[in-house]
Amino acid sequence: MVSYRIAVIPGDGIGREVVPEGMRVLEAAGGQHDISFKWDTFPWSCETYTSTGAMMPSDGIEQLRGYDAIFLGAIGFPSVPDHVSLWGLLLPIRRQMQQFINLRPVRMLKGMVSPLRDRGPAEIDFIVVRENNEGEYSEIGGRLYSGTEAEMVVQESIFTRRGVDRVLRFAFELARNREAKHLTSATKSNGIIHTMPYWDERFSAMAAEYPDVRTDQYHIDILTANFVLHPDWFDVVVGSNLFGDILSDLGPAVAGTIGVAPSANINPTREYPSMFEPVHGSAPDIAGQGIANPIAQVWSGAMMLDHLGHPKAALTVERAIEQVLQDPALRTPDMGGKTSTVEMGKVIAAAI
Repeated sequence: MVSYRIAVIPGDGIGREVVPEGMRVLEAAGGQHDISFKWDTFPWSCETYTSTGAMMPSDGIEQLRGYDAIFLGAIGFPSVPDHVSLWGLLLPIRRQMQQFINLRPVRMLKGMVSPLRDRGPAEIDFIVVRENNEGEYSEIGGRLYSGTEAEMVVQESIFTRRGVDRVLRFAFELARNREAKHLTSATKSNGIIHTMPYWDERFSAMAAEYPDVRTDQYHIDILTANFVLHPDWFDVVVGSNLFGDILSDLGPAVAGTIGVAPSANINPTREYPSMFEPVHGSAPDIAGQGIANPIAQVWSGAMMLDHLGHPKAALTVERAIEQVLQDPALRTPDMGGKTSTVEMGKVIAAAI
């Protein structure tokens, strides 16, 4: 029996509802594969900010550092501005723990219904690799002459060779190990004159090291259109922080619902723990109603199992999700049904 210490941050909104179901399913999978978990919960959230003035303690990163992984629900609530909540908790974890890869699978699972006409699971199965530490999400910039007619706002984008190359290399390695061996780069070098041509140059240089990987690139505007028109064209898609963020929300919507979309914030060197979270956010409009879809959290847990070295256990979870989704009676409201958050978690655990 192998055991892992997992830091749990339920966070805000529906995060508090879906995280327990993710834990329930992981416990079931662990029971089948001789894996045990020691869960330590950290109640850091927008409520924490309201009561203390900070999203987490000043030594929060140090508290998390000794864990094998972080299992996050969602961050953000209307009571606290988004830029305060994210820059107070989520982004510091990603950056200070060097989680420079954001991995977001896009799959139309069996039993899901795509909003795209005549598309099936075989045609929507790709993965978005997002640069997670720099790019457009920089702290560099500021405001001048606030509140006057001369008011000016500056926001800098930062692209370093180290940062660009490491995400591109990760994407090329991932593509090389998939059946299609195909990598698409998201760019906008016709309109963004410095950073995007640089991104293209580094992509071209890296491609020379991977002659077995078929490559193409699209400007971000037509790429979003092709996600809808031709999702079957894609296998691995790599993009900057902003472009990857946008594409990895559009992808799951094309597959059927953002409620099933998982993600992993990976520190490939394993110097720090990696963090696993659903894409859907805190969804304050449905928080507290018990109707949130827990599949994204559950699937994020499967990604955590795979990262920890248990691909068979991860596959067990993914197959259980697909088995449940094929029953038309088992649908949460976002998928047109009436199954509750807890009920969905229980049936997936039972399928395992």
